Amino acid sequence: MLSYRHSFHAGNPADVIKHLVLAQVLSYMAKKDKPFDYVDTHSGAGFFELASSDAQKTQEYLQGIAKLWDYSGSVNAIHDYVALIKSFNEQEKLSHYPGSPKVAEHFLRRQDKGWFFELHPKDLDLLQQNTAHKKSLRVTGSDGFKGLLGLVPPASRRACVLMDPPYEIKSDYDVAVKSIVKAHKKFDSGVYMIWYPVVDRARIEAMESGLIEAGIRNIQLFELATQADTEERGMTASGMIVINPPWTLKKTMDEVLPELVSLLAEDEGAFYRSIQLVEE
Repeated sequence: MLSYRHSFHAGNPADVIKHLVLAQVLSYMAKKDKPFDYVDTHSGAGFFELASSDAQKTQEYLQGIAKLWDYSGSVNAIHDYVALIKSFNEQEKLSHYPGSPKVAEHFLRRQDKGWFFELHPKDLDLLQQNTAHKKSLRVTGSDGFKGLLGLVPPASRRACVLMDPPYEIKSDYDVAVKSIVKAHKKFDSGVYMIWYPVVDRARIEAMESGLIEAGIRNIQLFELATQADTEERGMTASGMIVINPPWTLKKTMDEVLPELVSLLAEDEGAFYRSIQLVEE
């Protein structure tokens, strides 16, 4: 089942929290000279034109990055995120949005490696074009769930993983947790991030329980809900679960999330979660 394409959703509130957290983690990883490996299990095309027919059909970016474009608040991490996105645009006009591969590339240095997986044939072709200029970026048209297990432990002994499946298939929720648990058993010092959409709250609660019951330590969860949970169809929130997060991340997100709720809320039911799911 390969109908999902992120080009319809680029720059929406889910991308905001996903890429803000990703940028914070990668920035922290890059502070040490020692190389690290970045693994992106469900990469998408990597770069999106917001004037495209796909993006214009939904215009979800108007509810996300567009609302932050002229941010003048006091939260430094939001300023950093907006500056990052502006670096992919000319004359500070919002016309393009980077996917996670391009966000990662911004932080990866000559000594680091990037590993990207994508199954959708059109997006795979675009991803290969968008990463062809760097030999340190490796693109594979295969299953990222399985691909991750072949890459850990990395030779660098440092790794950052983003697992961002489309969740088109309901089993993806369970497969994501099981894949991360297996990878963690092989390499328990890596930083693992799982992005999730809140369409059915029970599925997210099951993901949290699965990670807790696996005995993994030091797990944090950051969630942005632009509207109240509902039993009707559609995503109301999204979040990032981070295993072995930078020690600075929780404090940063405690500042970021209330600000994002105030800026991106679609109704009075908007809320956020910033929790230590499992202690160190």
